Amino acid sequence: MVVEPASSEILNFRDVRNRRNRERLDRAIPAIFPAQVLQRALSRPFVPPLPRLAIDGYWRAHPLRADRLARSLAARSEAPEGWRWSLALQGAREPDDSRLAQSFRMPPAPYREKRFLLGKGHCCVCGQRVYRFGWHEDVWGTGENRNAEWHAACVAAWRFWNAPSDQVAVLKRVQRHRCAESGKRLWRNAEVDHKVPLFKVWREHRDLEWPRLLGFWGLPNLRVINRDVHARKCAEESKARRQREGRCTQGGFEPRLPTVRDLLKSLQAAEAGDFG
Repeated sequence: MVVEPASSEILNFRDVRNRRNRERLDRAIPAIFPAQVLQRALSRPFVPPLPRLAIDGYWRAHPLRADRLARSLAARSEAPEGWRWSLALQGAREPDDSRLAQSFRMPPAPYREKRFLLGKGHCCVCGQRVYRFGWHEDVWGTGENRNAEWHAACVAAWRFWNAPSDQVAVLKRVQRHRCAESGKRLWRNAEVDHKVPLFKVWREHRDLEWPRLLGFWGLPNLRVINRDVHARKCAEESKARRQREGRCTQGGFEPRLPTVRDLLKSLQAAEAGDFG
């Protein structure tokens, strides 16, 4: 087989760079290091030159493991006393509201709020101590890392919770490429769905214990379904929400905002001359 000059130059560049990165990694890596992380780092097309980069890359490649670990670490910490899941008020200027979530779609994180910040050396997602290289255990006996506020695993988990659709390929493999709702083969345009909608989590499960709440953003509440199934499910949820808002209106609560259907009906009535 004849290698084209361009391909040969690319291979030579990669070999030279990997040789340098490997030498730098060998100098920086401690005697004790997670074997799985090192194995993955050495198998990459471009070897990471630093132990921290190797650890970050490992957790990015394994978001489901990061999700499980982050939720288990949160269960160790539990929620701080006096904390309750709440959202930032629109236009509020109190200092405590500066780190509150703007929407119920963001996972609750008490240790990110100013009132309950633990400071550097503790993870602002799970509340546990952060050690060398952003690891979650003191494998090296050096104590907490006073320059870090995140575990490397919690960073990957936080990204996964806020953008699960980025990991649709991983979730498809977990489901063996079968739609979780219909059981049919997953299409290319299949979408990630929350089994329990997040608006319902905010409305009905707000007072659950904090570590259990995180499960609604993690793997236990995620599934991949085909787009037509997802569209039908969203339509049914919207209909249920409109019916509930209608009942609230009849019960004397604040009136709901008009929907597109209401506006179309009003336009049709105006064209027909029916203003009653």
